[in-house]
Formats: sequence, C-alpha cells, structure tokens
Amino acid sequence: MLLALLLTLTLTLVVVWLLQLAMRELKHPLRGLVPSVSQVPLVGAAWQMRSFQPDNLHEKFSEYVQRFGRSFMATVWGQVIVVTAEPRHVDALLHSQEQLRKSSIYGALRGWLGNGLLLSRGEQWHGMRKIITPTFHFSILEQFVEVFDRQSQRLVERLQPVAKGGREPINIYPFVGLAALDIITETAMGVCVDAQLDAESPVVQAVRAVTNTLATRFMRPHLLPPLLFRLCWPSGFQKQREGIQCLHQFTDHIIEQRRQLLRRESESAADGQRNSRNALLDTLLRARGVDGQPLTDKQIRDEVNTFIFEGHDTTTSAVSFCLYLLSRHADVQQRLFDELLAHFGRDLDRCVVYADFAALPYLNCVVREALRLYPPIPAVGRCLETDLTVVGGRIPAGTNVILLLWQLLRDETLFADPLLFQPERQLGKGAYSNIPFSAGPRNCIGQKFALFEVKTVVIKLLRQFVLLPLGPDVQPSIKIVLRSRNGVNLGLRQRQY
Repeated sequence: MLLALLLTLTLTLVVVWLLQLAMRELKHPLRGLVPSVSQVPLVGAAWQMRSFQPDNLHEKFSEYVQRFGRSFMATVWGQVIVVTAEPRHVDALLHSQEQLRKSSIYGALRGWLGNGLLLSRGEQWHGMRKIITPTFHFSILEQFVEVFDRQSQRLVERLQPVAKGGREPINIYPFVGLAALDIITETAMGVCVDAQLDAESPVVQAVRAVTNTLATRFMRPHLLPPLLFRLCWPSGFQKQREGIQCLHQFTDHIIEQRRQLLRRESESAADGQRNSRNALLDTLLRARGVDGQPLTDKQIRDEVNTFIFEGHDTTTSAVSFCLYLLSRHADVQQRLFDELLAHFGRDLDRCVVYADFAALPYLNCVVREALRLYPPIPAVGRCLETDLTVVGGRIPAGTNVILLLWQLLRDETLFADPLLFQPERQLGKGAYSNIPFSAGPRNCIGQKFALFEVKTVVIKLLRQFVLLPLGPDVQPSIKIVLRSRNGVNLGLRQRQY
C-alpha cells in the first residue's frame, strides 16, 4: 500500500512538472514572433535532431534558415533555444557588455577545461582575462613568431618526402595538426611535445579522442548531462575520461617542470644570465588572483588546457582550409606567391619575423577570406544573463541562443557572390571581417596569435611548394571545430625558382 502511494505521488509530481514545462513553452514571449521548428510539446525538436550529425550540421542549419528565416526557435524537453543568423541579433549579443555567459551546451567541456577562460564568468572571468591579456602584447608575440617559423619549417621538411612531385594527393590536415600542437604547447607551456616526430604520442591521441567524443555529445542533447552521458554511452564516457585524465596528467607534469625551471632562472638571474622565452604558463605561475594569492595548480591547468583546446584544432582548421582554397584557385595562389617573392626574395632560409606581416597585405586578405568561407568555429552560443530586446519583442533571461556564423558569413545580402573565394573583398575592413574570432568583450583573446601563426605556415609552405588541386573536394564536418570528413586534400610540387 505504501509503495503504491509513493509511486502515485512520484508519478503525479512528474506529470505536474511536465505540465509546467509545457505551459512555460506555450507562454514563451517569443511564441508567435519567431517561427518554431516544432509544435510538439515537451519533445519539441528532439525528434528532428535524430538526423543531425557533425557531417551534415552546416547543411541542416542552412535548410532551416531557408525554411524558417534567419531566426527561429526550438524546444527540447522544456528548454527553449533560439537560433539566429540575423546580423542585428548577432551584433546585439556579441557586443553586449551584459550577455557574457556561454551557452549551457559548453558545459560538456567542463570536465576537460574546468573553469578556464572559455567557460568562466563574472569576476573570475574578468580577473583571468586581465591576467592573460599581457601575454598577447606585441613584444611577446614577436618572440612567438620564432616558434611559428621553426615549427613551420619542420612541417615543410615532414611534407617533402610525401609530396612525390605533386603526383598524388595528400591529406594536409593531420600534418598541420601536429605542427599546431607543437606550436601551442611550446608557446603556452614552454615545452614542445615533438608531435611532428611522434604522431602516435598519447597526448596527440588524447586530444583527438576527447574532441571527437565531445562533438558527438554536442549533437545529442541527452548526452550533455554527465549522468545521462555515463548511462547512455558508457564507451564514449570511458574514452573521454581516459583522454582527459591523460591530458591533465601531462599538463600537471609540465606545470611542475616549468615551476622548477622558473625557480632556477630566478636564481641564475642574480648572476646576470638571461631568462628563456616567456610562455603563457610563466604568466600564470607568477600571477596573483583577485584575492592576492597565487593561482592554484587547478586554475593554472584549466587555463593552459583552455589555451591548448582553443589554439590547436582551430588553427589546424584555419591553415588547412586556407591551403585547400589556394590549391583550388591558381590565380589567387600566384598573386600571393608574387607578393611573397617580392618581399622575401629567393632565399628560402630567410626566417619569418614579426615585421613581415605588415608588409604583406594580400596575404592578410587571403587568410581572412578563407576564414569567412570556412570559419573554424561555425557557431557560437550564449545563455542570456538578462532579457534581450529584439525587434517586436524580447528574448527572456536564461534562454540559450545559438549564433550561426557559417550562415552569416555566407549571406548574400552581406557578401556579393558569397560562395566565391575573392580575397580582394577583404581589402577594406568590411562587415564581419573579424567575426570568425567572435566579437565584443568575449572575443578570442588570441586572435592575433592565431592570425600570425596561420600566416607563417602559409608563407613557409607557399614559398616551398606549388599547391595543386588534387584529391576530392572537402566535405565539411563540424566536430566543435570545422573539419572535413574526407580530409583536406591537395597536391604538393617543389617550387622551382
């Protein structure tokens, strides 16, 4: 009797809760103002999302924009999500000083990135942003360019044996990914993992496994809560846990190594010996938090892991798709090579330095146009801290909003012939020229770092090789970061001077 009573009470509470969710959906302020992709209570868009995959996400969102307009809403188990590629809404959100909270979907990253700069908010975010910003001062970036150049030269050397005179296509993505990992670990941590010499290293495998698992979770709302993730996909949960454990152990080891090195350098400084290059990790080890105390090891690890996450796959994507576009547009490639030849001459041993970037305007246009067509992060999300006023109504606080950068950057009302690769359109600072790095207060803190890295790799490869249109065309796949499900293929032929 008691058990039956408890079951009845539990069922009643569940039904009441579900009814409350359904009523909240029906009374949502956007009902009637923004098209909804589903009218089914509670389940909402969950049924449609069964067909969403990383390999078709960009196509699905384009399809929905065509069907419902630039802005539409979806509900999933009572949660309202607004999706928009409307320029006015994108501007209002990204440039707001109030809407700084990341979408709840980013919570899936917390097991790896903790409360680092990407996921933190409020006073902690402001404090850490203030600590890290000096790391990207031009005087520090100037030192980093030497790392970009050296690792890019190693990339050239790794590609020469597989180029085969441009007779066979090469998937450039994994080669660039290893170079990017070497660059980010050396600049962020002061230690190089030599990924280009050991593609099967545990760290390289862990980064790949964790990002692939997270990409699947982003497509499946029921896998976002940790408990449901563990119950519904135990193999994925185990793979992600093992990968994160490997990355945390690696980071902890490097933190302790670097701390000891700084201690030795501090002692040797008294003898007039010069310190080594400054790394992001050094800044964190010397920093004080808002309470005046040194940062904890966990705080430091969260920031370093965040920097590696944001600066590894994203740069790999940017470089790979830029090289791909150059291989498919011989006229653009030739014009860019002519600019490089006029500036660098025929000396292939000449290193890239910080001052070179200002003297290469067409290179800047090429990189920015490639980022427009293939943004490394095709969508970003915010969870509204306060109500956001939009034309005809308001979006209430607590709503998750997804900004479709892929669709925005290919909008024909913003860009003439938007699917064409035309670097010349970037000569003037046009609309949304920096949007691939987000915008406003929470823009990418390392965007100059990333641009200089991309440009350095492109310079080194284009001076050494002619890029040829070999292999299949890319098939975009959004696994958090933009990739291609069949690789990024092109041919490489040694350039003759």
